[in-house]
Amino acid sequence: MAAWLAGSSSKLARSAARRLAGHLRRRGPDPWLLSSSTVPARGQLAGDLRGFCSVRRFAADSTAATAAEESENEFAGGDLQQVVDFPGGKLTFVGEMNFVPESQRERIKCYRVLDDDGRIIYSRNNDFVLKMHSNMVTLQIMDTVFYEAQRQGRISFYITSNGEEAINIASAAALSADDIVLPQYREPGVLLWRGFTPQEFAKQLFGNKMDYGKWRQMPIHYGSNRLNYFTISSPIATQLPQAVGAAYSLKMDKKDACAITYFGDGGTSEGDFHAALNFAAVTEAPMIFFCRNNGWAISTPTTEQFRSDGIVTRGQAYGIRSIRVDGNDTLAVYSAVHTAREMAIAEGRPILIEAMTYRVGHHSTSDDSTKYRPADEIEHWRTARDPVSRYRKWVQGNGWWCDAEETELRNSVRQEILHAIQVAERIPKQGPTELFTDVYDQVPSNLREQQRSLLDTIKKHPSDYPTILYSLDLLVRPTLRKPPGSLSSRATSEAPRPKP
Repeated sequence: MAAWLAGSSSKLARSAARRLAGHLRRRGPDPWLLSSSTVPARGQLAGDLRGFCSVRRFAADSTAATAAEESENEFAGGDLQQVVDFPGGKLTFVGEMNFVPESQRERIKCYRVLDDDGRIIYSRNNDFVLKMHSNMVTLQIMDTVFYEAQRQGRISFYITSNGEEAINIASAAALSADDIVLPQYREPGVLLWRGFTPQEFAKQLFGNKMDYGKWRQMPIHYGSNRLNYFTISSPIATQLPQAVGAAYSLKMDKKDACAITYFGDGGTSEGDFHAALNFAAVTEAPMIFFCRNNGWAISTPTTEQFRSDGIVTRGQAYGIRSIRVDGNDTLAVYSAVHTAREMAIAEGRPILIEAMTYRVGHHSTSDDSTKYRPADEIEHWRTARDPVSRYRKWVQGNGWWCDAEETELRNSVRQEILHAIQVAERIPKQGPTELFTDVYDQVPSNLREQQRSLLDTIKKHPSDYPTILYSLDLLVRPTLRKPPGSLSSRATSEAPRPKP
């Protein structure tokens, strides 16, 4: 039925065109035409078009075209097999009316290296094998311990990366230290790989005086200028166009580096996602867009977000090379990001990576995901599809690791993180005076007045403000000045970035 309809539609269109051409030749131009010129004679239209846009016929064109074909195309001034260079791009005409389907008949395939049992499918890459395993185990245990600390009331908020450890560590391992990272909020493993210690994570989560963010950010909003890791901010997808700007600056400075930004499937429903992809495409920025498609934007499933074949198809719409990868396959993620980085820098182009995965943990400590997805589904992904166990099977299968080493590693990491929590809890909090620094070079009078008002309030109501938790010089600091080498809150860091 569909084939018959398409064929009939094209025949009707050609027939209508012939009737209209004959009608115009007999009556001349009608007043509703935009131009008073007559319809061009046969063969004249293509020549006239060259004055407006270039026309190139296929080399396969032949003068042996049938009379019937010539008759059907007489209004078009020749055959329809033309490549016309419109301002929007070169296009080929067809004589049949075909609507582009809303989705492809076959879904785009997903790149994979390891199967669920940790066996190599296609190829392997042994770079950083044991370090990647150690980092994934560390991230997994760190999430467990810090999550428990939040449940005990020791920190106020936490987000885990359970089920997405391979995405964190493998993608980070494929990057250079000079590459700029603009994360979402589920990529602490990238920082971990770059050298951020469990103690540094704990300092941020507890908001003590050693927190690089000076207690201005909510927990898990890590940042490190030293490690080229932009401070996390909660608004969804705002980091995407910012990342393109960072990538374009690297291109202008002719740096051998790229920018990478991470986001979830929910982030692709934001306008910033589309603006960023178009921005990167037209500027040809060395940029990697890394989408963690874990199926859920908090409680909203992908089926309620879009009807397209995931995220990977959107890259083509913006002229961006794209790939879909098994996000639970450590080697596949590493290989895909490593290759994407090479293409982005060498060819000056953005790359879109869609990593298929599953968020095993709750969205955050403020969420109970069993309210909107079945518990047995979560358990299946936690056990049968765990990326850490899958990678470990491959490592042990090659004789590079054993159960005793695994036990020792896990015990050691857990003790290190528990110690980090104990240390972080004993360090005093930042003083309230830090609320007013790092914004202006010279602090204006209105902020100085607000600071005095705050300190007066603390003095009048000491029982409401446990100043014992703060630094001892809190109430005696005479003036408010910008500390040497301090940075804005958006780029807060432990050390200024070295100048090139």
